[in-house]
Amino acid sequence: MPSKLPEPLRTAAELDAFTGLRRGELIGLQWQDVDFESLVIHVRRSVVLMVEGAPNTEASAKDVPLDSALAESLKRFRDSSTYDQPTDWVFASLRMKGKQPWWPETLWRHYGKPAVASAEISKRVGFHTFLPTYTTLLTQNNEDVKVVQELLRHANSRITLDLYAQAGMPEKWLAQSKVVKMVLEKKSAVA
Repeated sequence: MPSKLPEPLRTAAELDAFTGLRRGELIGLQWQDVDFESLVIHVRRSVVLMVEGAPNTEASAKDVPLDSALAESLKRFRDSSTYDQPTDWVFASLRMKGKQPWWPETLWRHYGKPAVASAEISKRVGFHTFLPTYTTLLTQNNEDVKVVQELLRHANSRITLDLYAQAGMPEKWLAQSKVVKMVLEKKSAVA
């Protein structure tokens, strides 16, 4: 779906879906926060209800890795942007002449809702949808829980697993089959 989204939502959705940035951190990005050489995003602020503040916790203020393909997409977006200076907002509001970022609700209402409707998705979708999806995909790829926790910048892994990760059906079948096989093999070996 991201390739069918219009800008600036396409780039915002990509960043959100592949970095684990919280909505306020995403909207609070300035170009100076994106280090294209080191492939890292520096989380320096969060914008909530158009109030700029520090990230919520020490863990959430940690740098976020930036995949090279995602960096290229972000560079293309910057190159097409009217507001491309270091202190400009990555998702600068054209209506506000770049003096503030988009309101996330407005961005989603203008671009996200029509895209979701066009794709005939009946479930509720928003920026927060991407975080549990990202977490689940990471865990289904068998990534180490500590790596997943740190990618999401959670204070501890319990938050990561209890609130965001979901096991997929193939993983559940595999786990169940291992137990069934283990027990039935022991039973037949005894008989």
